[in-house]
Amino acid sequence: MVSSRLFNNIEFSVLRRIGIGLAIAGGVINSMLYNIDDRHRDVIFDRFQGVKLDVIEEGTHFMISWLHRPIIFDIRARPRSVPSITEIQGIKARRKQSTSGE
Repeated sequence: MVSSRLFNNIEFSVLRRIGIGLAIAGGVINSMLYNIDDRHRDVIFDRFQGVKLDVIEEGTHFMISWLHRPIIFDIRARPRSVPSITEIQGIKARRKQSTSGE
């Protein structure tokens, strides 16, 4: 009885160490991976070299968390409406020409 309890304690001790080791390894790997969504791009800021020239596309990527910092940009095209005075004056001039020509 005593020997089986001792064996179980040693077995749980080994399992506990393996579990803690796997949890720490998983946390480190999780902090080194990051995702870039589609229609986004990324540049890396390196603490020693500054901003790197490589543009990283979408997907899952690896970084060293204390050395690199990803800067993610949204590159989706958005419709823009830019008002223009000359455009409005041109439309008014065309309207006057079309009404006076009839």
